[in-house]
Amino acid sequence: MATVDRWLLPDGIEEVLPPEAGRIETARRRVLDLFQCWGYELVITPHVEFLESLLTGAGQDLDLKTFKVIDPLSGRQMGLRADITPQVARVDAHTLRREGPSRLCYAGSVLHAKPQALATSRSPIQLGAELYGDSSTSSDIEVISLMLETLSLADVPNVHMDLGHVGIYRGLACAAGLSGDAEQRLFDALQRKAMDEIAQLTTDVEPVLAGMLRALARLCGGRETLDAAREALAGAPAPVLEALQGLTQIADCLAERYPDLPLYFDLGELRGYHYHTGVVFAVFVPGVGQSIAQGGRYDDIGADFGRARPATGFSTDLKTLVSLGNAELAAPLTGIWAPHDADPALWQAICQLRGQGERVVQALEGQACESALSAGCDRQLVLKEDTWMVAPLAS
Repeated sequence: MATVDRWLLPDGIEEVLPPEAGRIETARRRVLDLFQCWGYELVITPHVEFLESLLTGAGQDLDLKTFKVIDPLSGRQMGLRADITPQVARVDAHTLRREGPSRLCYAGSVLHAKPQALATSRSPIQLGAELYGDSSTSSDIEVISLMLETLSLADVPNVHMDLGHVGIYRGLACAAGLSGDAEQRLFDALQRKAMDEIAQLTTDVEPVLAGMLRALARLCGGRETLDAAREALAGAPAPVLEALQGLTQIADCLAERYPDLPLYFDLGELRGYHYHTGVVFAVFVPGVGQSIAQGGRYDDIGADFGRARPATGFSTDLKTLVSLGNAELAAPLTGIWAPHDADPALWQAICQLRGQGERVVQALEGQACESALSAGCDRQLVLKEDTWMVAPLAS
């Protein structure tokens, strides 16, 4: 290997240098403090697990994203986590085993074998919050509100949110007797809004249900979309109407809490269809081709871990929030310069100042006071009348 290759990083894998690393860490602390204020408890999950656990249930769609390795101790295949959500689901279902609602949050690095999109990082810092044990729309509203407050904390401008509900399509497909390949092909056509293909795939479906399935591709737009949906789906099965009612309740509450937030509805957009079971949502900003935060309801996620639990949550990439946000995260670099001196009294003064939260940089042997500026110091410790005191840095 050529020497020049030793410091090259793989595509999509980056290191974070100061001061950006400091800004990201400040944002992480502030977000976790926000989560705590809402009652969410922090969990820290391992970077590597047996593959069966990582790709169980909700993790099945992560197979292509997951780096695989062999555990030299057990000989079993392991994976480097590409998503923390399935791990937190295991913690709730198998480890904690609490009764009633449980609020958990996390922040940690994940690794993607393939990037989400071109020119995106394969090593994001994923943070998120999950609410387990409650199936009501109150949980969905809480999680969405927490996501919006997280974006507000980072001062991300010009956000708008997409809302949908996979239960509407699920209910119609079930009533129409679609399953397996037929359901998947119609699902794919709806994502592309391929109207002719949708019509062809529903020719053998009972006419009323076929009309409803075809209408899903057209039911997109602003708040008026929900009114149009109630009319188009008036005779739909009860689960479909319940899903639409739940989506309407969520939209009404968000409009009241965040009146300036643009909401866009798309009942044919089935993001995470094989993963989610209810409401799905995503936040976008102009100039970014993919969502910057996303989530939804995924009931019974813990079934493969021995305990099915309703769940809803969201996740985002901390690096993205910091790069897009306008929040002031970098504190001015100030500090106190201490000379290189073996005086025990100087050491005591340095320890006392550091204990008070001051940044103190002590000179190394041979370093002159001129180095204080390059170290980001604006003050210095000087000896006056046998006492070390803080004084302005001599110009």
